[in-house]
Amino acid sequence: MTRSRDRRRVRVSLIIWLVISVAVVTSTSCSELQWAKDLRKFDQQDRDDPPPHGGIVFVGSSSIAVWSLELSFPGYPVVNRGLGGSQISHAIHFADRLVFPYEPSVVVLYAGDNDVASGKTPERVIEDYQNFVQTVHGRLPECRIVFISIKPSLARWAVVDQMREANQKVAKFSESDDRLFYADIDTPLIGRDALPRPELYAEDGLHMTVQGYEIWSSVLEPILRIAFGRGHSTDPADSL
Repeated sequence: MTRSRDRRRVRVSLIIWLVISVAVVTSTSCSELQWAKDLRKFDQQDRDDPPPHGGIVFVGSSSIAVWSLELSFPGYPVVNRGLGGSQISHAIHFADRLVFPYEPSVVVLYAGDNDVASGKTPERVIEDYQNFVQTVHGRLPECRIVFISIKPSLARWAVVDQMREANQKVAKFSESDDRLFYADIDTPLIGRDALPRPELYAEDGLHMTVQGYEIWSSVLEPILRIAFGRGHSTDPADSL
């Protein structure tokens, strides 16, 4: 009787292990297929015009992917490796292709927006971000990492409380390590009515207008000046 129960436990354990393994493989395969075109484009860009090592790599979701970084940060050696629709876990999964080849001195991450919208909790967001930090520092121990806070948006206002809770957790975690920085874009995107300023958002109520990105840049540039300035000239133009 005991042996029979033991055999059933083994079979159940094997089934669970197989289900988890298939889920992981399927998720990874789907991620590869979803962004195959983007990844090929990045590979081609690297062949045609290799970015300098030691610069600033931006990763994250579509808010990064559609951002004209060269216009927002003239003089800084910026590399845009955003993947539309991605989450923090994808930034970890693709770090070997999106981060490490450039050996950046600074990584800027905007993610967590799609995470919360897909149902992930603030606790999961901070856990994933901690894993991202660990992944980057495992290969690039001196790299500075900037987390752009999850934006409040008209389209996702229903989950703004969860997003702000996640932001608070990331901000607190960032205080524990002088290689980590937190860029608060929530506050300046909110109007006097305590709601997102509509003129800063595109028609979808989710993505930013040029004016919205001007606010992002005004918040982020002083942080980059400090983060990138460590080990470089304090004048970003001198680093080129």
